[in-house]
Amino acid sequence: MTASVSYFPDIAAPDSEAAAAARDRQGRLTKPAGALGRLEELSVWVAACQGTCPPKQFERARVVVFAGDHGVASAGVSAYPSEVTASMVANIDAGGAAVNVLAGLADATVRVADIAVDSDEPLSAAIGAHRIRRSSGNIAVEDALTPDEVVQAIEAGRRIADEEVDEGADLLIAGDMGIGNTTPATTLIAAITDTEPVAVVGRGTGIDDAGWARKTAAIRDALYRTRRLSADSVALLRICGGADLAAMAGFCAQAALRRTPLLLDGLVVTAAALAADGLAPGARQWWLAGHRSSEPAHTVALRHLGLDPIVDLGMHLGEGSGALVALPVLRAAVGTLASMATFEEAGISRN
Repeated sequence: MTASVSYFPDIAAPDSEAAAAARDRQGRLTKPAGALGRLEELSVWVAACQGTCPPKQFERARVVVFAGDHGVASAGVSAYPSEVTASMVANIDAGGAAVNVLAGLADATVRVADIAVDSDEPLSAAIGAHRIRRSSGNIAVEDALTPDEVVQAIEAGRRIADEEVDEGADLLIAGDMGIGNTTPATTLIAAITDTEPVAVVGRGTGIDDAGWARKTAAIRDALYRTRRLSADSVALLRICGGADLAAMAGFCAQAALRRTPLLLDGLVVTAAALAADGLAPGARQWWLAGHRSSEPAHTVALRHLGLDPIVDLGMHLGEGSGALVALPVLRAAVGTLASMATFEEAGISRN
């Protein structure tokens, strides 16, 4: 018997009263109205998510890097072999990756989860606690997952979100690691937004023109099998996604269900978020876009979700790196709203 995804209840919106109080406080701080630009908007969002004004500074920002390989890498869609993923999981675990450096600077901590790395065994029992399978299928010629596996992956992501929130995380960041993962991510985005592959296919890890052509062909073949399924997130994740993407989708949706703000990273994470928005309508209210990737599909996905990235630095690394660069900006938004004096407190007349 095929398993089914546990029902996601309606996602409650962030606290509108806290948002109104934050806007009122912004208008009373010792500055001209609007002088802090988008920091003001971001501070209101945090206050609404936390349900309090002034908002509290994040005490346990947590990055979860979802690692998984994809059979489509064998079609020559990446500049690197799939063996790199397992090596990078070890590098992240050892603290040597970009995500580790940026997390340290942003006062966040990092966890890596092997969801579908192409290796005999996970690096450790903790890292492989939610592993679904060894690599996802080659979406150019077959489904990425079985019906049972896609459900298991979504539920794994939900459990990981629950684990982190239960341990005190007050801000979550999803990151990705996997050779070939921009191909299924771009396919998901093209399927959900009804966009032609040639308009969204990027260079990923730095492929040449021939690699780009192979990647475009693989995406077109996968899209053929997803026709008329654009509204079925579970089917899309099963056919043209993968275990890591499905787990990220469950993670993003569950974070919203647990009323925990989440910073999206780049192309792969945002593709999963698009699917999560179908699983749990309203979840997007609990997400911010940390950055804009240089991958063209990312802009398409952000536009579809109605999210405006905090930073745009031409990054396309993944791992959660772009979201971590944005985190200090979000901290600045919280700090200014919470700690600046009002005109009344400072004894300054506005007349």
